[in-house]
Amino acid sequence: MAIYIALLRGINVGGHHKMKMADLKSLLESMGLQKVKTYIQSGNVLFKSEEEAEQLSMNIEEELNHTFGFPVPVVLRTAEELQQVINDCPYLTDSLNEGESVQVAFLGGEPSKEGIDHMYSYNNELEECKIKGKEVYFFFRKSIRDSKLALQLPKLSVPATVRNWKTVIKLADMSKLL
Repeated sequence: MAIYIALLRGINVGGHHKMKMADLKSLLESMGLQKVKTYIQSGNVLFKSEEEAEQLSMNIEEELNHTFGFPVPVVLRTAEELQQVINDCPYLTDSLNEGESVQVAFLGGEPSKEGIDHMYSYNNELEECKIKGKEVYFFFRKSIRDSKLALQLPKLSVPATVRNWKTVIKLADMSKLL
């Protein structure tokens, strides 16, 4: 049985697409997922399942849309894949200066070469990204808030949801306890 981390995109942001985590947990349990746990209000869910990731992601998206009335892209990673994301991080994360941050965009599919080249063309002295497989690692020397680079994610033409490094580490730690 695999341990999955589901990363829901665009819920509880700016008062839009509101979803209580208790309701989300109940819905996923009703789908037969086991040991469901949520982390903060931005759509991070851990659970166990024997289903394959691709079918599971589609089933969750369908149930979320049916239950809550709006589409929610769901990106899944196994606990092992999330640990590999941490291992592959190209940036030093233990000595960030004030205002600096590392963020990871989890992609719902492989980006095109054109999309990757487009993202790289926005790298500069204040912000940069490195793309490995289905993850985009961002390093912001000031803030993600005014980032022109982060705004280019849709050019990859695959669903994407971003988590800060602290959340990535917390989810990996939680997955070890399931």
